[in-house]
Amino acid sequence: MLLSEFDYNLPEELIAQLPADKRENSRMLVLNRDKHSISHKHFYDIVDLIEPNSLLVLNNTKVMPARLYGTKETGAKIEIFLLKPSSDAGEGCWKVLIKPSKRVKSGTIIKVSEELSVEVLHRLEDDGEWLVKLLYEGDLMAVLHRNGNIPLPPYIERKMQTEDIKKLDFERYQTVYAKDEGSVAAPTAGLHFTKEILQKLKDKGVEIAYVTLNVGLGTFRPVKCENVLEHKMHSETFEITQEAAETINRAKQTGKKIIAVGTTTVRTLETAYQKYGEIKACHDHSELFIYPPYEFKVIDNLITNFHLPKSTLLMLVSALAGKDFIFEAYEEAIKNKYRFFSYGDCMYIC
Repeated sequence: MLLSEFDYNLPEELIAQLPADKRENSRMLVLNRDKHSISHKHFYDIVDLIEPNSLLVLNNTKVMPARLYGTKETGAKIEIFLLKPSSDAGEGCWKVLIKPSKRVKSGTIIKVSEELSVEVLHRLEDDGEWLVKLLYEGDLMAVLHRNGNIPLPPYIERKMQTEDIKKLDFERYQTVYAKDEGSVAAPTAGLHFTKEILQKLKDKGVEIAYVTLNVGLGTFRPVKCENVLEHKMHSETFEITQEAAETINRAKQTGKKIIAVGTTTVRTLETAYQKYGEIKACHDHSELFIYPPYEFKVIDNLITNFHLPKSTLLMLVSALAGKDFIFEAYEEAIKNKYRFFSYGDCMYIC
């Protein structure tokens, strides 16, 4: 299977730079696999489309302010992108990306503010990653909220970032049910939900369960090898509570449809099932790479955004709906000027 098979041309103006005026007003392309049909809806129609007696599973991870801007003693500006803590290296140690990395070396101190500095320890063997030590006092997340920035993906441009735009990103690049801080990217399929829509689904008889996968490089790092099978996913941590495990296993046993919100939820559930033969309460990690042909063990349907060309996420949805059907749908979305990627529209694969 070749990487070039998962490429498509997207007009740049269809890459969403801002979220929809209201979360639920995003457009939604509905793919019915049995009928091989494509229909055009809005996200608020999801209440009518999900059948009662279904189970909706969402990823309640929370995006942390992982992008830091600082300066060296020379005055050179440095950007630090926090990936995940490295507890085995010592307290306050993190794996990060640094830009421009050619301006730093072991021992470099980067000052972010009066209360936060970053000491560069050394370069790691992983692709482009560094180990650093955060120098601060008090509660780290509080310090990051005062000094960090929401880590928007590079295709969302913020050349002139006003306070209003910064406030908008802090609010809208986060799901309304976000709970556990630890992600460096949002589980974007969940951005369309409102508390009202979740309540309407509950009132209709739809069960809801939450899992946590902290989104890291594994989700958005590009595939660089032409032979897709040579790609190695980066490890991402996930957690499933006892309550969630019982709810999901019960849904499977009673034949309920299980609808995943987002590819991170899919990878959490499918990883757990592969490891334990059921959904088990656990704190574990996933390196699962899903591509055609993959036989899904847990999920039936999927709510997901539109994904980048040649991405592992595009391969995952192709495994669920069939590559030809997905590319037919993407062609339809482009023709109808749907908005793509993190702040864009979505699709419901049923």
